[in-house]
Amino acid sequence: MNPPRLIVGLGNPGLEYEATRHNVGFWFVDHLADKMKTRLALQPKFYGKAGRAGEIWLLEPTTFMNRSGQAVAALANFYKIPPEEILVIHDELDLPPGGIRLKQGGGNGGHNGLKDIQARLGTPDFWRLRLGIGHPRTLGLAQEVVDFVLHQPRKEELPDIEHALARCLLAWPKLAAGDFAGAQQQLHGKAV
Repeated sequence: MNPPRLIVGLGNPGLEYEATRHNVGFWFVDHLADKMKTRLALQPKFYGKAGRAGEIWLLEPTTFMNRSGQAVAALANFYKIPPEEILVIHDELDLPPGGIRLKQGGGNGGHNGLKDIQARLGTPDFWRLRLGIGHPRTLGLAQEVVDFVLHQPRKEELPDIEHALARCLLAWPKLAAGDFAGAQQQLHGKAV
């Protein structure tokens, strides 16, 4: 497998969304940028905040979630990065808070960010790092899904999500080397 050349964190722009469940992709990319000692800066031609560390681009779209593909396609097309060298980090309702799954391709599970990226790239064959935020029904909440993702995690959920982010950062060397199978083994195993 080729190593990823474009790492995309999904979220919504603006202070009011910063700490919401839907923005865990941004949280990861912010941590990764710190780890890589790179800074993200507004790049209007890529419709987002972007930064480069060696051969790897980090991107946080400044479009809203349902237009994420506009930013991903702009940067990927400009630098001729094929879908299989793109890793998208996003919130996942179908995993409990702190759950992690890494996979290539597949459906979009109703996630509007993934839906737009698939449409703009013309393929679902990019990599996804799915970070669990739970689902309001499995968490015993009556909240609508749209409302749920646009709110902050509850105090009992946040440590699990933060621990998942830390585990993903520990797996970064394998991801950066294109060792997706090794990263899957590390991430899909029991959290310690």
